[in-house]
Amino acid sequence: MSEQNQQQLGKTLWGIADQLRGAMNADDFRDYMLSFLFLRYLSDNYEAAARRELGSDYPTPAEGDRRAPLSLWYAANPEDVEAFEKQMRRKVHYVIEPAHLWSSISELARTQHGEMLHTLQDGFKYIENQSFESTFQGLFSEINLNSEKLGRNYTERNAKLCTIIQKIAEGIAGFSTDIDVLGDAYEYLIGQFAAGSGKKAGEFYTPQQISSILSGIVILDSQEPKTGPKPKLDKVLDFACGSGSLLLNVRKQIGAKGIGKIYGQEKNITTYNLARMNMLLHGVKDTEFEIHHGDTLLNDWDILNEMNPAKKIEFDAIVANPPFSLRWEPKEEMSDDFRFKGYGLAPKSAADFAFLLHGFHFLGKEGTMAIILPHGVLFRGGVEERIRTKLLKDDHIDTVIGLPANLFYSTGIPVCILVLKKCKKYEDVLFINAAEYFEKGKRQNALQPEHIAKIVAAYRERKEEDRYSRRVSMEEIARNDYNLNISRYVSTAKEEEEVDLQKVNEELLETDRKAKEALARHNAFLRELGLPLLPG
Repeated sequence: MSEQNQQQLGKTLWGIADQLRGAMNADDFRDYMLSFLFLRYLSDNYEAAARRELGSDYPTPAEGDRRAPLSLWYAANPEDVEAFEKQMRRKVHYVIEPAHLWSSISELARTQHGEMLHTLQDGFKYIENQSFESTFQGLFSEINLNSEKLGRNYTERNAKLCTIIQKIAEGIAGFSTDIDVLGDAYEYLIGQFAAGSGKKAGEFYTPQQISSILSGIVILDSQEPKTGPKPKLDKVLDFACGSGSLLLNVRKQIGAKGIGKIYGQEKNITTYNLARMNMLLHGVKDTEFEIHHGDTLLNDWDILNEMNPAKKIEFDAIVANPPFSLRWEPKEEMSDDFRFKGYGLAPKSAADFAFLLHGFHFLGKEGTMAIILPHGVLFRGGVEERIRTKLLKDDHIDTVIGLPANLFYSTGIPVCILVLKKCKKYEDVLFINAAEYFEKGKRQNALQPEHIAKIVAAYRERKEEDRYSRRVSMEEIARNDYNLNISRYVSTAKEEEEVDLQKVNEELLETDRKAKEALARHNAFLRELGLPLLPG
């Protein structure tokens, strides 16, 4: 399916959302829309696998019978259901009961069946607790099927759900059920809802163009990026994963078989559920990812809290877009926290370095970490200066990339990407000033593929380009008191051309001479006509 058709599917779904959400705000309706799209994907994938598994035994409904084929098979083979579901768990890692399949749900919607609401509640509960080997408790917790925004009573809510589902079913019926197509449509919708949510969107969405830069960097060999991507990344982490778009972008760039396991952490419950759905909808099996709901700064994830260094989990690649300059309340005892010890605690006014040090602690010796941060981390003083100085002296900051302003839904400020490594081959720091390479938009600026490729190529080749990229020695950085303000090292300003005053003087004299000649000719004509002469 072409990119144009994929985008068209996204636009079709967004149009349905815009038309149907009524009294709901975009954030509330997002959860319904994305959950139904998610259910459709799970169902189509499951039914396709069931068709392959049952072969010639897969029933074909009689003309006019709109029941799901699996409903017919279950009814005709009750003694074989348990063995069939066991086989499906082994092959596709989950089971969906026939009554909860999208084809069954959309048929209920078409007939405006009075049990739609109860059927959906049962279906969501089954998927959360029984479909997968690992439970996905609370996956649909943000969808309130009893919300008064859907209707004042059961009948109204049931009817509204039927309308929403029927419209979605009609809207996507003509589009491919291919995983990449649905995955891209899902990402498109997340982006559209993010744009409509304004500042709140920063909590859950990193624009794909920026994700592509971070992903393109961390998949490369950490010591010799120019040799290309690593053959495999065993473990990849995003400790502020939002909807999971960054992690999925890494997986897409290196290939599904190039990643052992994906790890993500997210504090916001709505976004946490969004991330889990997003993983499954993109074909990541439940055994191939682990998303934790918790507070990164408090480090309440057991697998990241191992005190024994021999058992510490380490990651081959870490990507992150944490909240910018988040206010936090570090407790005094946190100064002894293994993540911050030796560096110091980030100030209460901005947790940027707390997030950075958290991720950096878990980075493997041959790994690469790329994190998006506000420019303030490059030059702010106090404890942030001490942390930055130690990271530089210990040779852990590899690359500093300045991006254009107004790329995010949540803020218009320009941001930077810091690339860090535990073991670094080059003793200098590469600065890339990409602030002026973008396409201007009405509300937001955008990075085009060539802009993204230019940044990644500059990093990969570690090449220098006038007014764009430069390798800066540690001696020069030390002379600047470890200030990493990008414009100090790579200025985009063009030098003014040297003015030749002698030449300018000659040109002015020549212009003056020609003006006098023209005036004399003009006055000659006026004299012949008997008209007053112009002063000269």
